Amino acid sequence: MAMYNFGAGVLWGTPTFDATGAAIANPTPLMLAVTQEVSIDIQGDIKELYGSNQFPVAVGRGKMKITGKAKYGQFNGAVMNSLFFGQTVTSSLYSIVNDVTGATIPATPFTITPTVPGSGTWASDLGVRDASGNPMTRVASAPTAGQYSVTAGAYLFAAADTGKVVFINYSYTATSTVAKTSVVQNLQMGQAPTFRADFFNQLGGNGLALTLFSCVSNKLALQTKVDDFMIPELDFSAFADPSGNVLKWGSAQ
Repeated sequence: MAMYNFGAGVLWGTPTFDATGAAIANPTPLMLAVTQEVSIDIQGDIKELYGSNQFPVAVGRGKMKITGKAKYGQFNGAVMNSLFFGQTVTSSLYSIVNDVTGATIPATPFTITPTVPGSGTWASDLGVRDASGNPMTRVASAPTAGQYSVTAGAYLFAAADTGKVVFINYSYTATSTVAKTSVVQNLQMGQAPTFRADFFNQLGGNGLALTLFSCVSNKLALQTKVDDFMIPELDFSAFADPSGNVLKWGSAQ
């Protein structure tokens, strides 16, 4: 009976070592959920021995490599860090307000202090636009028409701009038990997290399971479109683990 597989399948990544080479004591398997596309390519160099005739008298396989690529629809910060950056993560929120509502500049003291979401803390200014979408100019103090200054999240405008609608953009931090935040450090070359990749695809109960024991990712792409979902892409290469194992596969037939 023939076996067929269908769809993108499912891919998991289980971190084994962080970017500094420290072993992960209790690794959490991470599904690259809402999988859109997976490719796993196993390639080897072919060496041909020729004599005086046209065709080779012997063929041998030389160096081999395994590369993989996964595109998935459900973004997850744990996946991004554990499988690509492998650095320290804290349970906190770092986010940005892209203001599309606007606020009216009041009379004296001509100041707007945005309410930070989640009772968070203002972190940095990302600019102010007027009602026409034009950027206002930031100054150190005493703004005049078309200008503003900001101190610890309080935005001061000119008296001449009283009554105008402005859009204030900024970044902020907040406490959270779910959100993840990480500051990526400039590590030495060669350092990268290692993970095990497990892939499964099936149709009608006939499945193909494949495990790559040690992988390192060389690319994380965050791709967006104006009218579509963001589809992250993770590319990786596999190599032998400390026991010399490279891959394990199982087929229903």
